[in-house]
Amino acid sequence: MSWLSNPEAVGRFLTTGFFAVVFLQSGLDKLLDSAGNLAYIRDVFKNGAVPQPLVPLLFWTLTVLELSAGVLCGLGILLGSFRHAGMGLAAAGVFVAGLALIGLIAGQRMAKDYAGAAVIAAYFAVVLIGISLF
Repeated sequence: MSWLSNPEAVGRFLTTGFFAVVFLQSGLDKLLDSAGNLAYIRDVFKNGAVPQPLVPLLFWTLTVLELSAGVLCGLGILLGSFRHAGMGLAAAGVFVAGLALIGLIAGQRMAKDYAGAAVIAAYFAVVLIGISLF
């Protein structure tokens, strides 16, 4: 039976691909423009939601989580997340994506950016659906 005729396999593939794109792009953007991104994050938290000395640590922690999620999902796709070979990597990537999203939503809520937090909640729903397919 072809993996295309298996809805769960297609769902795993699409979820893994989605998070590979989202988190590789976001993580690489943070790496390539770390000064600009860090300045933006400092500005978001300038009113004391997060003590300024912690901002770089949180920024780099989030960057590592995003890159890890993206790489794991990307490897899961390359190794065949829709088959057994890459399922472990793909599942780990979707799990790490969930951790990154929890960090992002916590930051949005502390910054009182409730509209931004609502958008992240939609991404988190995709994580929950994706996890249920593994």
